[in-house]
Amino acid sequence: MYEVLLALDTAEERARSQAEAVVDLPDAPDSVHVTVFHVFRDNPEGASVTQLGTVHAVRDVLDEAGIDYSLSESSGDPAPEILDEAADRDVDCICVSGRRRSPAGKALFGSTTQGVILDADRPVLVAPPQDK
Repeated sequence: MYEVLLALDTAEERARSQAEAVVDLPDAPDSVHVTVFHVFRDNPEGASVTQLGTVHAVRDVLDEAGIDYSLSESSGDPAPEILDEAADRDVDCICVSGRRRSPAGKALFGSTTQGVILDADRPVLVAPPQDK
């Protein structure tokens, strides 16, 4: 089984794009398992991953494609938490999402996606944002 950690933020458009990228993996329904993962930066009210709209969007896409998945969550700084979760689960691939940015914005550092790409010890699938 090919294990994918699908790391979500709170943007539903990007979440759907990530889920569709996973669905497009070779033989996905029969050979891919996805862990849908969200890192709460600040969660004083104790929200759960099951309450997020992005999780509902991803679940809809994965259910329709017949792909097995589980849910997981953490708190803290997203990039290190994503990398720790990937290592703990020994996933084969981490799926994150890109963002549309201006040419100048692409040179800026600090994004979660960039941190994951630069520090990952396994393949990272960057799903492009969907066109509006």
